[in-house]
Order: sequence, then structure tokens, then C-alpha cells
Amino acid sequence: MMILKDILYRVTINAVVGSTGIAVNQIAFDSRKIGENDVFVAISGTQTDGHKYIEKVIEAGAKAIVCEVLPEMLVDGITYVEVMSSNQALAYMAANYYEHPSENLKLIGVTGTNGKTTVTSLLYQLFKKAGYKVGLLSTVKIMVDEASYIATHTTPDSLSINKYLKLMNDEGIEYCFMEVSSHGIHQKRTEGLKFTGGIFTNLSHDHLDYHDSFAEYRDVKKRFFDQLPKDAFALTNLDDKNGKVMLQNSPAKTYTYALKSYADYRAQILENEFSGLLLKVNDSELWTRLIGSFNAYNILAIYGTAEVLGLEKDEILRLISELENVSGRFQYFISEDKITAIVDYAHTPDALKNVLETINSIRTKNEALITIVGCGGDRDKTKRPKMAHIASALSTNVIFTSDNPRSEKPETIIEDMEQGVEPQNFKKTLSITDRKQAIKTACQMANTNDIILIAGKGHETYQEIKGERFDFDDYKTVQELLKQLQK
Repeated sequence: MMILKDILYRVTINAVVGSTGIAVNQIAFDSRKIGENDVFVAISGTQTDGHKYIEKVIEAGAKAIVCEVLPEMLVDGITYVEVMSSNQALAYMAANYYEHPSENLKLIGVTGTNGKTTVTSLLYQLFKKAGYKVGLLSTVKIMVDEASYIATHTTPDSLSINKYLKLMNDEGIEYCFMEVSSHGIHQKRTEGLKFTGGIFTNLSHDHLDYHDSFAEYRDVKKRFFDQLPKDAFALTNLDDKNGKVMLQNSPAKTYTYALKSYADYRAQILENEFSGLLLKVNDSELWTRLIGSFNAYNILAIYGTAEVLGLEKDEILRLISELENVSGRFQYFISEDKITAIVDYAHTPDALKNVLETINSIRTKNEALITIVGCGGDRDKTKRPKMAHIASALSTNVIFTSDNPRSEKPETIIEDMEQGVEPQNFKKTLSITDRKQAIKTACQMANTNDIILIAGKGHETYQEIKGERFDFDDYKTVQELLKQLQK
């Protein structure tokens, strides 16, 4: 039990009805998780408004209500706290409740359109190999040293973040690497946290179903760097036109990385093959199993971060050469028929373009490149024709298929995509709604040395259709089908 007044430290309060000196049990923002003597934080979310459930949570035993609008009917014996922002209040309350766990470790946030999962996951790997106890908060999974937990969001809610960070404190974790999404920043989930550093990867077309414009999307990302403390560091990709923007007004100590610009950490690609990359990083050569120029940027971000955090240069180079690819990020295998199958999470126009250009820079053009791609339902529709345009322009053949259609009809999503195909590329395209059948068709089309790219879902092991999740793993599916169809 904690005193409500202590949990409300640093929260911007407009009004209080009742006493903040009461002892309360837990904090919840989900009305279904309220128990006796709990505090309920009413949040106006994208799906539902928590204010509608105030009466229900009081019946369930809530002792205090934190809300943006006081209900018309106030119940005796209940403390009501009216706040400026419920999201912000929840973030500070969560940090207070779990005793500010971010202050007891080095927390590094990674934000950008693409590369967040790769950078955080590889930093987790690198620091583990260096002998540290490390935590990870990512899209793929949550790690507390060796213990793994299922991730449901790129950036978890404030309560979950602080709960996992407290768990990390209990386990003696020294470093935690965390993906920071634009949704998470906008919904103030990262407020109340003390970051040791922030990394900016890149910015391209994404989440415009949520943000009103690209400028708003950019400015939300920038807010993360504006809020870093003076003793933190900010590391940015200088080759991205928004890289410098992120550092403007940031009180943190700033560092830069680039392939094409003069920066603190620079790299030159010496070799780019399916087996990996040979890079010259500043004055040293470095071999990595990761592939493509987009991963050269990720490696630079990792190298720069490790050096800023105090690791020796030679040790960093050695550790990077030992890093293994992240699940669903340019994950590939070569079948017995010598067909290369690649599974990648590329679900934005820029990410898809990067992956296809990487494959095209490695292949000799004697091999066909067959791309399977779809777009998610109930998400930004404007990127659908762009994805199809890129796929059809940069592939030998393309199969448009279902991704996670959610509540939309897959056929409708595919029709939206087809609008982006230029007339000269029509003959390259097929539309097969069933994802397994689409992969099977690609496997049947492929000959020795051909390349199959399955884009969009990457590490996901499910398809989300009309509110239900069905088991589906791109990597396992293509492995099984290529084995069955051995020529």
C-alpha cells in the first residue's frame, strides 16, 4: 500500500475532491483490472474513453479516481483528482509507484521509423557479450537479463515500462535498451523516465493514420530529444534530412553518425554480400553478418552508442563481428535447390525500398527476385500504392497478398495497393489473397539461384483477421514449402 499523495508527486493537478492522504493498493487504467482500494486513471484512448467506466470501477472497489473531467455525480468516500493530462499523470504515477526504477540503471531510448528493433536488440546482444546484465524493451520481446517476456506494443504503457524496469532493478540490470515509438511519445508513456541517452535512426512515411501530418510525426519524435536531461547523450543519423532537426534545442550532449556526411562516426561499405558487410568505421575495418546499407547505419548507431557508454574501441569491433541477425529482420536461408528466401519486417515504403535495393545491389541480375508483400488493415492507407509501386519497380515478379487485414477485407487492401503499379509493371504482378498460397506460388515460380522476399510481417507469428489472431509464421512457412517443392 502507498499513500495517494506520494503517488501523485509531480502530477499537474487542477482540483481534488476528498483526501490524498489515503492509502491505496495498485494503479490501473483498464477498468477490468481494478481491485479493492485501487487507483483508477481514466484515459481518453483511441478506442474508448476511460471516463465512461468511473461508476463501474467504484463498484469494483476503486478508492481514488484520476481523471481529466470530474463526473457529475460524486460518490462519498471516494477521492477524485482532476488532472491536465491523464496520460502524463499515469506516467509520473507509475514512476513514483515503482520508486523511479529508470534512475537506477542506464536507459537508452531508440526512435525513428525503421531500425529501432535492430538497434535495440543488437545493443542488448553486444552488452550481454561484453559481460553486463542487460534489459531490452522492444517490439519483438522484452528481456530482463536472460528472462524473456512477450511484447504487445513497440513502446509499452507507462505502468508496464516501470514494472519491467523495477524488475530489472531487482535483477541488478546495468543497461536497458528501449524502443521509443511516436505513439509512445505522443501518449506521454515515456515521461517520468530518466534516459541516459537517445538514438535517432531515420524518418520516413509511417503512422500517418495516427498523426495528422508528416510534420507532426517528426515533431513528436523531436520531443523525445528535447526532453533528454543535460547529462544524457543524443546520437543522430546525419544523412537523414531530419537528423539535425532532432538535435535542435536538445540539452543533451550531441553525437552524429553517417555514411555520406562528415560525422563523429563514419562508415564506408567495402563489401556487401549475402554473407555480410565489410565496413570501414572511422579508421578501422569491421566485418558483420548483417547485410545492406540500412544495416551499415544500424551498425554505426550501435558502435557510436557503445563508445559513448565507455566500451573500448577494439572490444566494440570484436563484439559487433559476433552479433547475430535479429528475428524477422533480413532473416534468410538457402534451400537445397539453392533458392534464397528472405523474411523481413519491411512494412513502410522506405524500409521496403531499402531491402529491395540491398538485394539488387548483391544479386547478379541473372536470378529472379520474387517479392511477396501486403499492407496492414485499419492503418495508414496512403502508403499502400507506394509500397506496391516500389515492389513492382524493383522486383522481377510481385505477389500482392494479405498481411494483417484486421477488420478490412484483404481484397480491398490489395486493390488500394494496385493503384500504385505503373502500366509497364502490370505484367510482373499477381494478386493472391491467401498468404500461404502466395508464398507457395512464389516457391513454385522460383528456380535455382532465384531470390524470394517475404515482406511486411517479419518476426510476427500470427495473422490478425477480424479481431482474431491465427498462427502464421512467414519463415517457417517458406522453409516447409521449399522443402516440399524440392525440384
